[in-house]
Amino acid sequence: MAREGRSFRTPALILKRRNFDEADRLLTVLTPEHGKLDVIAKGARKATSTKTGHVELFTVVDMLVSRGRTFHIVTQAEMKTPYLPLREDLQRGAYASYVAELLDRFTMLGEDDFHTLYTLINETFQRLCEAEDPRLTTRYYEIRLLDMTGFRPELNQCVLTGETIQPEDQFFSPAEGGVVSPAAARQTTNLLPITLGALKLLRHMQRSPYSQVYTLQITDLLHNEVERLLLSYIAYILESRLQSVNFIRRLRIKP
Repeated sequence: MAREGRSFRTPALILKRRNFDEADRLLTVLTPEHGKLDVIAKGARKATSTKTGHVELFTVVDMLVSRGRTFHIVTQAEMKTPYLPLREDLQRGAYASYVAELLDRFTMLGEDDFHTLYTLINETFQRLCEAEDPRLTTRYYEIRLLDMTGFRPELNQCVLTGETIQPEDQFFSPAEGGVVSPAAARQTTNLLPITLGALKLLRHMQRSPYSQVYTLQITDLLHNEVERLLLSYIAYILESRLQSVNFIRRLRIKP
């Protein structure tokens, strides 16, 4: 088996960025072939560094990375896709933070072959740059991420009885990962009500390409219902709520 080289070049999408030591930055990046990595950009906080401006949040960077014992080291960095609206617009940036945090929580460091997830988050960042309302883009991302990570919610059959769901209001069980029919609802607890309209929207997002979703006209009431259901399901899976959700909610009520 061939030994891995001491360095490798890769496109990398920056999910998190923290100060490290006096002049460095510690980055969490997603790459298509090397998975999620923590890498150090040495000197990136210095105004004279060649990396300054090339390791911004929510950007795609062409990186040359040297392997290290504790952290890999970024030896070269050149920004390729800036996604400027995600840093220039507070609301779009808030949703980008949520998208990045969610991916970070659903993935482990060092896993290989993230091609599909890498494509998904790049497409989502581009869509957030362009979308008039980022809520539907974000809900579509959640549905796709749940699919790719093995947590696809069951929306067509009752998760308790296996019976086909009828066209009426239902319940959703975060613990069971899907819809529970009204007849079976008495068999379990901690259920969320889900209207037929919300169920139809979730099914549509689950089976359709984004091109058939982003033009939908969704009421605020339906947006709120689908968001509440998906966030409850995600919080159950992760056993905690995401920090970026609270910031998004504060932005909504800001006068």
